[in-house]
Amino acid sequence: MNIATIGTGFIVDTFLSALSKVDGAQCVAMYSRKQETATPLAEKYEIGKIYTDLEEMFADPEVQFIYVASPNSLHYEHAYRALEHGKHVICEKPFTSTVEELDSLTQLAKQKELMLFEAITTIHLPNYQLIKENIAKLGQIKFIQCNYSQYSSRYNALLAGETPNIFNPKFSGGALVDINIYNLHFVMNMFGTPESIHYTANKHSNGIDTSGVLVLKYPGFIAECVGCKDTNSMNFALIQGENGYIHADGANGCGNVTLHAEGTEVSLNLQTTDNRLYYELVAFKEIHQNQDFNRCYQLLDYSRSVVEMLVEARKDAGIVFAADQKK
Repeated sequence: MNIATIGTGFIVDTFLSALSKVDGAQCVAMYSRKQETATPLAEKYEIGKIYTDLEEMFADPEVQFIYVASPNSLHYEHAYRALEHGKHVICEKPFTSTVEELDSLTQLAKQKELMLFEAITTIHLPNYQLIKENIAKLGQIKFIQCNYSQYSSRYNALLAGETPNIFNPKFSGGALVDINIYNLHFVMNMFGTPESIHYTANKHSNGIDTSGVLVLKYPGFIAECVGCKDTNSMNFALIQGENGYIHADGANGCGNVTLHAEGTEVSLNLQTTDNRLYYELVAFKEIHQNQDFNRCYQLLDYSRSVVEMLVEARKDAGIVFAADQKK
């Protein structure tokens, strides 16, 4: 499984660190507009090739997969071009800005018999699977609370009058798609598509959401998902049932999961590494190795349902991306 990366940010460093622990998978090339930007990571992980021309990297016969970690608004373009060149794709969350973009990628992937994955950590975590296996012990679910808040390193720049990509509607930024998406996956992968979804956001003057709360209504219970890039908080996920509750230290990592039921407290943990990207890579490698296109396309269908809810939530809060204007 030979992978090339697009992007040089923190998430790519984390990705490469996780990849180095996966047997039979390696990064063979990196793309950056400027070679000097990619050099530190290339040296750190002993990656032999740096490209400053995407077409050249896409033409590299050694590359099987492209990992897309460019700004959100470029996910669609980069993933589409990679698929056109016969490369499998692992695309960072948020997968795409619109449902139409994802449908286009899916159609092309199926047409070319290629694999396309959303790099969302939560649903591949062993501890998340443990939560699923133990949820019946809670009885009737009544309420879910998730909070993932992390003061962004770029928020001060926004306050100072700059417009960093992550807080720019042109680049499909904002708290919902960057951070609250983990909470949404935590809920939807377990309970499916809600009956309704509403998003109330704190918005900057440029129209982007810096924090907000999602409310998902299901038959018999409500899920509340808070995501903030303008404040810090204790990060947690709570599933509350009539017979007890499950607590996890964050929807994005599901660390330190505790089951509280029948008067007992039980710790649940199957995760052996703090690098949460490791588990999704193991899953993708297994799917590719087994040529399990059915599983790949099942994951795509699920990702589409999440993108649908993201778009609906954005529209509910009046958040408009440049990608919404494209036909």
